[in-house]
Amino acid sequence: MSERLWQWRDLVAAAQGHADGTPGWRIAGFSIDTRTLRPGDVFVALQDARDGHEFVSAAFKAGAAAAVVRTTYGRRAGDGALLRSPDPLRALEAIGRAARARSHARIAAVTGSAGKTGTKEMLRLCLEATAPTHASEKSYNNQWGVPLTLARMPPEAAFGVFEIGMNHAGEITPLAGMVTPHVVVITTVEPVHLGQFGSVEAIAEAKAEILHGLVPGGSAILPRDNPHFALLRERATAVGARIVTFGYHEEADVRCVQASLDAKGAAVIAGVGSQRFPYRLGAPGEHYVRNSLAVLATLLALGADAMRCLPALARIAAPVGRGARTLLETGAGQILLIDESYNANPASVRAALAAMATVPREDFARRVVVLGDMLELGEAAAPMHLGLKEAVDAAGADLVLACGPMMQLLLEAVEPARRGAWAADAAGLVAPLLAAVQPGDVVMIKGSLGTRMAPLVEAMLARLGAGPPGG
Repeated sequence: MSERLWQWRDLVAAAQGHADGTPGWRIAGFSIDTRTLRPGDVFVALQDARDGHEFVSAAFKAGAAAAVVRTTYGRRAGDGALLRSPDPLRALEAIGRAARARSHARIAAVTGSAGKTGTKEMLRLCLEATAPTHASEKSYNNQWGVPLTLARMPPEAAFGVFEIGMNHAGEITPLAGMVTPHVVVITTVEPVHLGQFGSVEAIAEAKAEILHGLVPGGSAILPRDNPHFALLRERATAVGARIVTFGYHEEADVRCVQASLDAKGAAVIAGVGSQRFPYRLGAPGEHYVRNSLAVLATLLALGADAMRCLPALARIAAPVGRGARTLLETGAGQILLIDESYNANPASVRAALAAMATVPREDFARRVVVLGDMLELGEAAAPMHLGLKEAVDAAGADLVLACGPMMQLLLEAVEPARRGAWAADAAGLVAPLLAAVQPGDVVMIKGSLGTRMAPLVEAMLARLGAGPPGG
């Protein structure tokens, strides 16, 4: 990728702002957080709980090439080149649109109730194997993350992969309009943010908004096994999309012919008509198998060489907070920690439990599950938490710890012999969890982001220490 991402004059014109000074560094990227800013980044002063203009001077001390600020911002000692705009967020969006307009890359955009980031990362790995590829970092999928990712896209990228998320109806439409993808992927539709939508069908409608960003004649990769497939297909047909389906359904265009799952991943054979595509997945769980079918469908729709791309899937690893596995060393043996702390909904909890169950008992004899409340489920919260008992049982959980009022319902439904501690919040589970775990355990921690389960992971890492990645 190029060292100089933007020429200063082009950036100022793209932002529709005006220049106050000239950068002394090559423009190499963009940042909205001084803690992660790299030398050469343009700092964009956005307004959140804190006003980004408070950190402009810190950005220049960290090596910022320039800063995008409000027109009224008062220059301070040590400030470098400023790009002044009435609204820095609107300026960032304009830069993102300009980056998309100058790009000749083939673009894919991914949304869905679960699996967005994993699918995006699989696509990134696959496409990087054949050509320069630009992709969203982490889960940069909102009204800030999408234009930021676009602004960072180098002109010479051959492929781009964007993640698009939402919490409310209407959020995806403008983001998809910025990205204008050649291919859109809807991984699944599940009861996530149900409190804001009222029904899963309404969620499906919101996910289908991504179709309105498609370039004319673009492709829609849709989940054939999903109960809301018919609605998605209808919306895709309405915009003239070329529809490609994936899943286990016998009518799926890209279907799973065979999958052998184990604790380290899966061996998969996918079928596309009479053609067979064998590959290995480096991350465990059936959800990775299903999403890999969407990846294959996307590769074909983008015109990539799938046979050259697919071997990269053997290198996929579950990220921190989304299934990352760590071996913890104790004096008497090892504990396998599965970090699923980033977020939770009914589908992702079931997937995490099933993935944990692939760990052989001869390696880790006892299965410990630590669950926090799934948020934003509205009136369906109680039955959906209770409904997880079947998945807990199927995973063979030997001990269940829980926090939050909704997970208390699940814990009370578990047999007393398997019932561990409960606390009102995750902080209250730290001591009971550390007291309960023992060598030979596999421990899976999962809950919605708002339940703050990550400190439980951190407490185990701090108390017990980490060995090499496990699983």
